[in-house]
Amino acid sequence: MADLLQVEGLRAGYGEAVVIDEVSLSLAAGETMALLGRNGTGKTTLIDTLAGATRHHSGAITLGGVELNKLPAHARAAAGIGWVPQERNIFKSLTVHENLTAVARPGRWTPREAYDMFPRLGERRNNLGTQLSGGEQQMLAIARALVLNPRLLLLDEPLEGLAPIITEELLKAIARITRGEGLAAIIVEQHPRAILAISHQALVLDHGTVVHAGPAHELAAAPELLERLLGVARDPATTGATSTTRGAVE
Repeated sequence: MADLLQVEGLRAGYGEAVVIDEVSLSLAAGETMALLGRNGTGKTTLIDTLAGATRHHSGAITLGGVELNKLPAHARAAAGIGWVPQERNIFKSLTVHENLTAVARPGRWTPREAYDMFPRLGERRNNLGTQLSGGEQQMLAIARALVLNPRLLLLDEPLEGLAPIITEELLKAIARITRGEGLAAIIVEQHPRAILAISHQALVLDHGTVVHAGPAHELAAAPELLERLLGVARDPATTGATSTTRGAVE
C-alpha cells in the first residue's frame, strides 16, 4: 500500500524554539497512527506542524505527493488535512448546522452523513455552539473536519475531559470513521490502550524525537514497554494507568 503521508527529518516549534527534532514517519492511506508520549514530549506540536500552525525549521512533509512544507494552514486543508485541535475551535455563535455547511466541501462526508455518525448533533442541529456540552462540541469539531472531506484526519486528544459514556461513544465513532470508513488518521491521546486498540501503527515521542515506532498491536501487547515509554503503570492519578497529567507544552 502506497504511503499517503511522508514526513522526513522534520524540525519545528514556536519562534526560535525547536520542539520536535528530526522526526520521520510514514502513513499509508486507510491507516491509523496512535501518537503517544509523556507530557511535554511534542505530540501536539507535531500535529500542529502537520496542520501548518507552528514554525517549520527544516524537513519535508508530503501528503499524496503534495509538498506541504511551505503551505499555510488553509492550503493544507484544501490539500486534504482535517485538523481537530485540543481547543476544538468550533464557531460558537453559529448553529450546529451552520458550523457544518460553512466549511463543507464536496465528497463522501456531508452534513447529513455527519448527523448519521453523531445522532446527537442531528438532534441539536439548530442549537448554537455555546448551547452544546463539551462532548457535543467535540463531536461537532470532528464532524466539521469530516465535511471538509480530508485525506488525513488529525485528532489531538479527542477524549480529553469527557464523561466515560461520551468517551465510549466517541471512541466507537472514531473507530468507525477510521477502521470502518478507511480514513487515514493520526490520533494523540492520553488513553494509550484505548487508541492502540483501533490503530495500525504506534509512534512514541520523547523530548521531541521518535523513541519507538511499530505496529500498534505489538505495543499494546507489551505492558513492560508501555510502562517504560509512557509511565502508564506508575501514574498514581489514574485508574487503569491509561492517562497522565497535562504538561505546559505538548
